[in-house]
Amino acid sequence: MFFSGIADEAGVPVEKQIEAHKALGWTHIEMRNIPEGNFAEVSDEAFESALAKLDAAGIRVSSFGSAIGNWARPITGDFKKDLEDLKRAVPRMQKCGCPIIRIMSWTNPDGEVSEEDWGNEALRRLRELTKIAEDGGVILGHENCSGFFGKSPENMLRLKEEIPSDALGIIYDTGNPVGHGGDPWAWYEVCKPATVYVHIKDGRRTGDDEAKYTYPGEGDGMVREVMADLLKSGYDGGASIEPHMAAQVHLGTEAAGQEAFDIYVEYGRRFIKLIDDVKAG
Repeated sequence: MFFSGIADEAGVPVEKQIEAHKALGWTHIEMRNIPEGNFAEVSDEAFESALAKLDAAGIRVSSFGSAIGNWARPITGDFKKDLEDLKRAVPRMQKCGCPIIRIMSWTNPDGEVSEEDWGNEALRRLRELTKIAEDGGVILGHENCSGFFGKSPENMLRLKEEIPSDALGIIYDTGNPVGHGGDPWAWYEVCKPATVYVHIKDGRRTGDDEAKYTYPGEGDGMVREVMADLLKSGYDGGASIEPHMAAQVHLGTEAAGQEAFDIYVEYGRRFIKLIDDVKAG
C-alpha cells in the first residue's frame, strides 16, 4: 500500500500541494483542483504546467479527482460534459501513468425522475463511460458518495453486478458512511471486493446526513478496522487522505492559509502513525 492525498485541502496552488507531500515524505498525490480548475478539465497549458512541477518534485499522480457524475451534475443534465471530461482525461492519465479516475453517478435533485429511471439512466451512462475507460486502459473508480449508486450498499452491489468490467471499480471512502448515513462496516463489506483505491476521512455523526470531521481513527468511520482488514487481505493500492477539516469543496470552501496546510500535514502524519500501529498490532 502507498500513501497519497487530495492535496488541494492543503492549498490550491500546485506548489503548496507539493510542499505538503514533501513534508510528509510522500511520492504520490491525488490531483483534483488547481488554481485554473479541475485537473481533468483545465486547459492543456495549465495541465502541462502542473504536471511539469509534479515531475520536477518527483511526485506521481495516483488518481484524478474528476467531477464526472458528481454532486453538482444532475441525471437530467447534459451527459456530453461527462463524456468530454473523460475523453480529455484519458490521454492525460496515460501521460501521468495514472490508472484511476474518481467518478460518481449523478444526483436527482427534488426527485425530478423516478428512482427506476434514475438508476437505468445512470447505468446507461456508466456503460458508455466504462467502454471509453476500457479502450484507454484506465479504471473508473466510483466513490461511495453522491449519485444513484452511492445511495446504499445495495445500489453499489448492483453496479458491479450490472457492469462487471475490470475498468470499473470502487473507491471506498471511510468517512462517507458517517457523513451520509449508514453502517460503515456494512458499506465496507460490500465495497471491499471491488475496491481499487481508498479515501481516508473520519468523523463523528451529528445528524442523519451530517458529521463533524476528525483526525483519522478518532471518529465513527472505522478507519483502523478497515485498514487492518485491507492490509490483512493484501491490499496494495493507494490510501488517499481527504481531511475535510479545513476545506470541503462540495460546500464551496477551499483550503486557504497556514492553518489548512498544517491540518493536512498533521492529518497525514497521524494516518502514517495509525498504519504503523495497525501493522505492529
